[in-house]
Amino acid sequence: MSGGAWAAPGRVNLIGEHTDYNDGLVMPFALDRTVVATASRRRDGVLRLSSTGTGGRYETVELRVAELTPGHGPRGWTDYPAGVVWALREAGCPVGGADLHYESTLPPGAGLSSSAALEVVTALALDELYGLGLERQRLAGLCHRAENRYAGAPTGIMDQTASACCVEGHALHLDTRDLSRRQIPLDLAAHGLCLLLVDTGVKHSHATGEYGRRRAGCETAARTLGVRALRDIGHEELPEALERLPDPGIRALTRHVVTENRRVERAADALTTGDPRALGPLLTEGHASLRDDFRVSCPELDLAVEASLTAGALGARMTGGGFGGSAIVLTPLPERAAVTEAVRRAFAEASHGEPGISPVQPSGGARRLS
Repeated sequence: MSGGAWAAPGRVNLIGEHTDYNDGLVMPFALDRTVVATASRRRDGVLRLSSTGTGGRYETVELRVAELTPGHGPRGWTDYPAGVVWALREAGCPVGGADLHYESTLPPGAGLSSSAALEVVTALALDELYGLGLERQRLAGLCHRAENRYAGAPTGIMDQTASACCVEGHALHLDTRDLSRRQIPLDLAAHGLCLLLVDTGVKHSHATGEYGRRRAGCETAARTLGVRALRDIGHEELPEALERLPDPGIRALTRHVVTENRRVERAADALTTGDPRALGPLLTEGHASLRDDFRVSCPELDLAVEASLTAGALGARMTGGGFGGSAIVLTPLPERAAVTEAVRRAFAEASHGEPGISPVQPSGGARRLS
């Protein structure tokens, strides 16, 4: 195949935050906002990456495929697609040069996995251009390796799997230990409900030290408790486990991961039994845990949650890695306008920038466009 166009979506994580790198449970769904790649093969071993950047500025970088090495290229957005090419070649896939031009409707730094969408659309384009025949989970795994090893961001595998494997109208229940997947119908409108996405405008980066320190703390806890990962601590075992952890910060990280895994299970049960309103308290509990135990929230996220609940929302929480980004709000449809106005008014009164607020619905995963 000589060329074509492909799209990969960002994701909203309904529940299950900072559990994926602890071998835990997550439940994201794909957004209708995507990164689109127009791609064609080259025969000269050159990887030419271009995009329409901030303010409409056209950016282009050329790299030699054979010279791609983690830590030795230009730092920035091109690390993600370049890392995918490196990971494919490291896995023995016969990938050569390519022209790849990107356009995106995903805001970077909003906690919606724009980097994973960029990786997945690159991998899908190269998979088809070079006839690799990669299964979707394998493709996601190589993108995850690219983000960890090449881009230097210590994330789990949830984002890439969501972008590659989600199904329209469903949330993806993913066990990140064995990578088993279950598509759970998510039709909130049929129950008179709406899920709002609140983009606070506060940017974040997974490659910063704070995210890595949280992951390292979780790994320290697992070693101290003598388990492979915090996934292995059941909810009923939590009190005893916490007593064995002398550091209060490590205890708090552990408490969040164990209780968050339980919240994912309860959320899946709520959706499976046709009771999506029960998601509300789980979202709010999850936000309190992320704010107080994992300490990855920020004033703008906390304000979005507080204002939403005061205005009649059933539940709300930050979504994504934290330190900025977006919140999600579960609200009855009749309260949607009031909740939206309450959040905007609260941000204005606090002298924050105006948040972006829009309804979201589960969309399909990565796909070929033409």
